[in-house]
Amino acid sequence: MPSSWLRTAGEPAWIMGVLNCTPDSFSDGGNFVVDTVNAGAGIDINAAVQHALMMRDQGAVMIDVGGESTRPGANPVSVDEELARVMPVIRALSSYNVNISIDTTKAEVMRQAVAAGASMINDVSALSDDPDALSVVADTGVDVCLMHKQGMPKTMQDNPAYRDVVSEVKDYLGMRIEACLQAGISETSILIDPGIGFGKRLGDNLALIASIEAFKRAFGLPVLMGVSRKSFLGMITGSDAQAREIETAAAVSACIFNGCDGVRVHDVASQSKAVAVGSALRDAHLGLS
Repeated sequence: MPSSWLRTAGEPAWIMGVLNCTPDSFSDGGNFVVDTVNAGAGIDINAAVQHALMMRDQGAVMIDVGGESTRPGANPVSVDEELARVMPVIRALSSYNVNISIDTTKAEVMRQAVAAGASMINDVSALSDDPDALSVVADTGVDVCLMHKQGMPKTMQDNPAYRDVVSEVKDYLGMRIEACLQAGISETSILIDPGIGFGKRLGDNLALIASIEAFKRAFGLPVLMGVSRKSFLGMITGSDAQAREIETAAAVSACIFNGCDGVRVHDVASQSKAVAVGSALRDAHLGLS
């Protein structure tokens, strides 16, 4: 049975909305942080939940909740701090029957988030940073997105280098997929993400976007692309992170045209239009329109 996350021809690519419960994420850090600690590590739970519900109403089929910034230069946080940031929000969202993804590399955060209602794990380390992560996914049976990164967020953009970025990312994801299968994770539960901006130069990011079809041919798995507001777009146009929605729309449409199944974005209302255009262009390219 094919994965439910593969885009169906004639339908738009699906959207994952970003909900960062952090003070330091690169473009929206601090949006839901308050000065007091009455709402779980200073998180304004009501504001976070209302933003998530708005994204769902605008077309997001999955809300990706994160409590640790993975932007270039970010410092790690403890398990307890991450749990304090995300768990009140996940519990609240679960009461609204929202599809929740937990954006974490920590097995304990994964375990508690799934118990509270998360149905997907989005791990920028492809379940490699925490030795217990594979077993958590296997035991719970939730979906998992495996992402490629080179290095750790604190230093990953210091001097990234590849001989052939597409082949190296493909080889890495292939190894992580095999590790998942060996751990008892169902193939239909796996999504992949080439990791735009995670230890990549401008040319690396562009090459990966242009080669999405190669990942689809290699694995036959759903591809999720996260290009929203990222610095490579600013390198092209000079725009600051908060002013990159037009650039994001161009990249989102290109990703879908090149074969991705879903996109992870901050501004769902704006990017749903780019998704519609990119999906129509992809169908026309395949002779399906």
